[in-house]
Amino acid sequence: MFASRTLRAAVLFAAPLAAWLVAGAVPAQTPTAVTAAVPATATMPRVLGDPQAPVEVIEYASLTCHHCATFHNTVLPQVKQELVDTGKIRIVYRDFPLDRSGVEAATLARCVTPERYFPLLSVLFAKQDDWSHAKDPVEVLARLGALAGLSRTAYDACRNDQALQDAILQSRLDGERLHGVNSTPSFVIGGKTYKGVLPFEDFKKAVTPLLPAP
Repeated sequence: MFASRTLRAAVLFAAPLAAWLVAGAVPAQTPTAVTAAVPATATMPRVLGDPQAPVEVIEYASLTCHHCATFHNTVLPQVKQELVDTGKIRIVYRDFPLDRSGVEAATLARCVTPERYFPLLSVLFAKQDDWSHAKDPVEVLARLGALAGLSRTAYDACRNDQALQDAILQSRLDGERLHGVNSTPSFVIGGKTYKGVLPFEDFKKAVTPLLPAP
């Protein structure tokens, strides 16, 4: 298992996290500056696979996490082919941003239409070094969003939407409180939290005992 980025203890509390988000928030705009509406689906759960699949796997990840990118780029394709597409498991993706750029990227992904969410996630992880190390990550993210059909106006509307920002923050807080998540990626399988990049065989080993008998 690869090492994961461990968070400082101070950021485990809601107040510092809230202050961090506020400090990095996009500047306030006049009512006429942003006319696009935030989609009602922006805060809904994101599920990869059949929502009725018998086994639920919860993934907590940050789009700026290198180990998360490793999982998505090298392990997830096999997980999807052998476990998700066959209807055995569903993966519920939950945001656990590690920094402001992670929040910006999570906001972008949640503002595209639900059917484009996971394809865009794949692009963001594949091109992580390009946008996360850019001088202005938001500008690069906005261009990637445009390729997924999201206008800059719509992206800015989402960046200014407090309910969406709160939902992204709450996802992280829930991961800490409910599952003891303090690093990414983390996976909750059968009530147990697994930390770090799970090789496919380890992932399958954790899931198999939970599958219904053939």
